[in-house]
Order: sequence, then C-alpha cells, then structure tokens
Amino acid sequence: MSEVPEIDQTSLPDDAVVVDVREQNEWDAGHAPNAVHVPLGDLPGSLDRLPDTDAAPVAVVCRTGGRSSRAVAWLVQQGFDVVNLTGGMKGWESAGRPLVAEGGAAPRIL
Repeated sequence: MSEVPEIDQTSLPDDAVVVDVREQNEWDAGHAPNAVHVPLGDLPGSLDRLPDTDAAPVAVVCRTGGRSSRAVAWLVQQGFDVVNLTGGMKGWESAGRPLVAEGGAAPRIL
C-alpha cells in the first residue's frame, strides 16, 4: 500500500472541518467542534455526507490514527482529496485543541 497523506495537529486551523470516523459513543464523548461524523463502517454508503474537498484537502480523524488511515487510503482511491490527522483525537486533545461533547457533558476522548 502506498503512503497515506497526513497532516499534523499544528497545521490544521481550529475551525477546520474534519471527518471523524469513530463510533457513536466515541463521538458523543468528545469531538472537534466542526467535525462531520461518519463512522468507518458507514463510510462507503455515506460519501454524500463528506465535505467538499475541491478547495483543500479534508482531514480524517479517529482516536489515534489507525482507522482514519484506512479511511484515507480508501477515500483517496475513490478520488477524494483527504489527509490523515496524525495522532488522531488523542493528539488533538493533547495539543489543547477545542473539544465539544453531546448532551452537555464535559468533553473527553474515549
């Protein structure tokens, strides 16, 4: 398999739209404010939910980078301009990036 394109935490603006491929419970606990939630298993049937990648690549994220790396490899084959966010949401949290949670709970990364 070829190298998966990546972007590091510091290169991504706080208001960037990212595609989060984690499961529902992970998403509910904490995610990036402008993220679009498309669980990895739902990705093939949810391409219409992905942000427009014509203007710039869109970052894809999971907990630590494994699932999002697989998603990026597949999406690139489908013609999408996407990059894997290195370190995943754990890296996002460690870098002090903004987090939101569903239901008013304090955001955290599962």
